[in-house]
Amino acid sequence: MKYKVTINGKIFEVEVEKAVESKDWARSASKQVMQASINPVKKYKDASSSSSEATSAEETIMSPMPGTITSIKVTEGQKVEKGQVLCILEAMKMENEIMAPRDAVISKIMVTIGTSVKAGDRLFLL
Repeated sequence: MKYKVTINGKIFEVEVEKAVESKDWARSASKQVMQASINPVKKYKDASSSSSEATSAEETIMSPMPGTITSIKVTEGQKVEKGQVLCILEAMKMENEIMAPRDAVISKIMVTIGTSVKAGDRLFLL
């Protein structure tokens, strides 16, 4: 079957064949990458700006699933780039990388290593 798929605004035509179940199938990597949900909170004033206008929206990075925080890769006040790993969330024996949705500064870390979280719990404030 042929499908048209749009990725980042570009249209690709892909062809998919029905696979027959076999023991020789390639297996996927054990790391699963999930994108964290983003919840805009409020505007804040950039201290480096002389303007009185709000310069950026704070965002809360939420846990996409229940699990345990096994590693925190950033510190408060650290500048991060879009796609940079913020922490590792272990869920059902799989390590999931929680990544920054945009270039930002970590305002607050709301979890510690070993914290059990539920889906929707707040992890970071950007």
